[in-house]
Amino acid sequence: MSLLLAQGLRKSFGETRAVNGVDFRVEPEELISLVGSNGAGKTTLVNLLSGLLRPDAGQIAFDGADITALSVGARIRAGIARSFQLVNLFDQLNVLDNVRLAIFSRDGVTRQPLRLAERDTRARNEAMEILGEFGLESKWDTPAAGLAQGERKLLDVAVAYALRPKLILLDEPTSGVGTREKGVIMEAIASVVRERFLAAVIVEHDMDVVFTYSDRIVMMHQGAVLAEGTPDQIRADERVSAVLLGKG
Repeated sequence: MSLLLAQGLRKSFGETRAVNGVDFRVEPEELISLVGSNGAGKTTLVNLLSGLLRPDAGQIAFDGADITALSVGARIRAGIARSFQLVNLFDQLNVLDNVRLAIFSRDGVTRQPLRLAERDTRARNEAMEILGEFGLESKWDTPAAGLAQGERKLLDVAVAYALRPKLILLDEPTSGVGTREKGVIMEAIASVVRERFLAAVIVEHDMDVVFTYSDRIVMMHQGAVLAEGTPDQIRADERVSAVLLGKG
């Protein structure tokens, strides 16, 4: 059974059909890259899957249950987490506290969470372990605002990962960083996904990253799925070459 199965998803903004009859699936422990030109509908699809938008039509099932009408919070509790293209952190707090807040949110602790955090050794230890998985343990006391862009991207993913998802949705985790930093970010993400048996959907423009790390690639064009397959299958697909790679 697919971990996530979306069928017939549609979402329009005025006359623009941003997502137009999309069927989309994610298998357990699968790393998928979602690619396509600007305006292809990638982020809208991710927003539908995460609950930020409601579809005009279609259904979404996750882990065997219909989640089409569930809120963002309910989907997080079900096991779906996401990061954003524009990093969404508490800049005034340090790296450790950003992750601890996610842990407390996951566990339903909302009253004076940072005061509680100072006395919660379990949450601190878990947060430090997560930071270690993303290579950020040495930055634990650094304000989030003081991190380099690549480190901010990693922290954003670490915060989503702290929610203990079964599926993590990542919107352009390597955008705005240099080539070396892209490798560091993707190695950390891929390692966590593989070792923790997660599934991931990554919106990505860098095709070198896509071909290196994906189990499967889904290409969108004008709101619909144009092609999907393994990296080798996508490399050989003339439709992809024509639309995305500029070869025809």
